[in-house]
Amino acid sequence: MENKTLQKDNLARRFATQWKQNPLISTALVLVLMVIIQTAVMVAKADPGTSLGLSIFNNWLNILRNNAPVGIIALGMTFVIISGGIDLGVGSTLVAVGAMVMVLIDGAPTGVLTKMGITGVPAYLIGIAGGVLFGAVLGELTGMLIAHGKLPPFIATLGTMKIFRSVTQQLMQHANPSVPKGFLNIANYRIGGFSVLPIFYWLILAAVLYLVSKRTTFGRHVFAIGSNVKTAKLSGINVNKVKRRIYALMGVLVSVAAIIQVSRIGSMDYASAGSGNEMDAIAAVIVGGTSMAGGKGSIVGTVLGMLIIGVMNNLLTLFGVPPFLREAFKGIIVIVAVLLQKKEADA
Repeated sequence: MENKTLQKDNLARRFATQWKQNPLISTALVLVLMVIIQTAVMVAKADPGTSLGLSIFNNWLNILRNNAPVGIIALGMTFVIISGGIDLGVGSTLVAVGAMVMVLIDGAPTGVLTKMGITGVPAYLIGIAGGVLFGAVLGELTGMLIAHGKLPPFIATLGTMKIFRSVTQQLMQHANPSVPKGFLNIANYRIGGFSVLPIFYWLILAAVLYLVSKRTTFGRHVFAIGSNVKTAKLSGINVNKVKRRIYALMGVLVSVAAIIQVSRIGSMDYASAGSGNEMDAIAAVIVGGTSMAGGKGSIVGTVLGMLIIGVMNNLLTLFGVPPFLREAFKGIIVIVAVLLQKKEADA
């Protein structure tokens, strides 16, 4: 009996230690709890005669598909925050890239590529490549402001947030590009009767960036810079170069999200598209256990954090919470997550 008691005590201590040291455990447990609550609510609200299993499956598909673009942005935000930075301009970058892609693939006779006789798949490939390259350039410019201009990331990205959106609105106010139907298949093509491609893009990028964060020199340098910039410089890391690459990567991932959004909807509202994406991405990263102080975080945690945000939004809809109040819940989650991080750091 004493040995069993000791084993239980040791197991409890190990679990408590892992709970404090590994934020993925607490994040995963919160997600499991929210999934259970959501399933229970859906069962309670299910209409008689409907297939409950199919209803739950479709609900999950909707959650994953709707959150995939922001989830992709959150992957890049993970690297940014681990390095000790922040990016408030992702929504505006998304609008700028979306506008660029739409102008390139415009199927009207006056379209840029159409006038050159380039249509169909070749036009789509050029549009995607041009959008990704444009996003990388915008990210690189932001990185240069931070790395070489020595601007605080908050100020630099606050400035780009205003510049990118306002310039895009000015340039596009008289333009009305049309998105060809074929381009819509990038996000809306059905596999087995279900529209799942945005989910696949998100998960594939998450797997790739997980390996980048864990297995590459770039990934190790990101963590080193976030932990201690001075030590990173003394160890021979080109801090400015790494920072530029981090924000360029952020720009590329925002470009992917922009392409998915244009393909899903077939248009873009330059005034409001992407608004709030920075909040959702930051919330997902913080809830996933990445430290706002830098030097600590994971891609897996961010994916779990994004799922928590997505399930929470869905639960609030099921409970009939007004749309304006849903943003308040996100704010509360971010504040609580940061307070818990601070408590762990002080312990």
